[in-house]
Amino acid sequence: MYPKSVLANVKGRNVLCLASGGGQQSAVFGLLGARVTVADLAEGQLSGDRRAAAYYGYEVTTVHADMRDLSCLGDASFDLVYQAASAAYVPDIRQVYSEVARVLRTGGLYRVSFTNPVAEFADWDGHAYRITIPYAERTLRRADGTIEFRHRLCDIFNGLLDLGLSIQELQEDPQYEQQDMQPAPGSWAHYLLYFPTFAVVARKE
Repeated sequence: MYPKSVLANVKGRNVLCLASGGGQQSAVFGLLGARVTVADLAEGQLSGDRRAAAYYGYEVTTVHADMRDLSCLGDASFDLVYQAASAAYVPDIRQVYSEVARVLRTGGLYRVSFTNPVAEFADWDGHAYRITIPYAERTLRRADGTIEFRHRLCDIFNGLLDLGLSIQELQEDPQYEQQDMQPAPGSWAHYLLYFPTFAVVARKE
């Protein structure tokens, strides 16, 4: 989980893990003493959060919801919204931003990660990664039927600024620095060595 700054001083604070179910991120915040809510569209992911909470002994609230519609959550309810790389599964990131800005308290932080749009949709051909889809294309349908969307830098950053959020920090996934790793070629871990994701941290002013 990066940047580490978002893990500081979360004890007793309300944290929303947005479209980040599965029990990984919520467990970290729960063990750090935060009051954790997880909102995810996949019930299987939410069950992972409940299992992790039961195993480690902290409380978690799970909510079945689309990240573009958080009407089930009240205004100004959270001090931190943590979102992993799930933004790739919605066509318009500004819809998500709008909901996040509503549920964040003044002074609250929003952390969200993306793949660099310039290198989006790169595929392993058995020997190297190839970029064959033009930058103008914004949608990719994977072999398993999953649809992914490219979010351009202007949408990623201007979308936050247009809602009155100020950008506090930008960090690339530090996994690419772990040169001793030997992940299987073509795997997600291998992909990150060449095309690291990056996280933006913004504050609601």
